[in-house]
Amino acid sequence: MVNKDQAEGVGKQIKGAVKDAVGGATGDTSTQVDGKLDKAEGKVQKGFGDVKDDADRDAKR
Repeated sequence: MVNKDQAEGVGKQIKGAVKDAVGGATGDTSTQVDGKLDKAEGKVQKGFGDVKDDADRDAKR
C-alpha cells in the first residue's frame, strides 16, 4: 500500500521532471533549477514514506 508521503513524493518528482524539461527546452535555467529542486525534494519525501512503510510493516509482524 502506498502512504501519503510516497504518493506526494512521486508527484513532486513528476512535477519537477516536467519543470526541468520545460526549462531545458526553453532555455529558462531558473525553471530548470526549480524542477531539479522539486525532483530532489520528491525523492526525499518518497524515501521518508518508504521508511515509514517499512516501519509499519515491521511493527505488524
